[in-house]
Amino acid sequence: MPLRSGITRPISLLLSTALTAGLTGCALLDLAEDCDGTHDQVQEMAALDILDSRPAGATVARGFEEVDAGCWADSGDVSVYASRTYAFPGTQADVAAYYRTAAVRDGWTPHPEASPDDLCFVRENMVLQIVFLAAERLAEDGYGSRPDVTTGAGYSLDVISFVNSGVEAGC
Repeated sequence: MPLRSGITRPISLLLSTALTAGLTGCALLDLAEDCDGTHDQVQEMAALDILDSRPAGATVARGFEEVDAGCWADSGDVSVYASRTYAFPGTQADVAAYYRTAAVRDGWTPHPEASPDDLCFVRENMVLQIVFLAAERLAEDGYGSRPDVTTGAGYSLDVISFVNSGVEAGC
């Protein structure tokens, strides 16, 4: 006796949803296991002084009030990260001049492979990069139109460190 299509479609949808959720659940569990033991390192990275350092006039961007910090695992490589986003009414050159001084004062050195124009620094096993924001990047990340960070020099400070993988973060 053939099944009615009105019954098979919901059952097919239910089975495919259960299979997808099961596979995603396993992937999320693997991710969580890879990040086990990184909580203290994530907290230390989120508390880095450089993340709160900013030029006069820079403000924490609306919607980015907290430091974004966490752990990410992919193909056996585990990294911890922290990021802070600012809106600044001045120029990118003003931001660059500020962080070239502030980063060195905080113990960071220019990344040996970075070009002179890059704002990329290293300290111990961490890499600090200052990234200027564009409306397109914010839209891709789900933040839509953000004139508060795309006029002047909106930017983020991003710190990353690979954990137990022997991989050095680069710029």
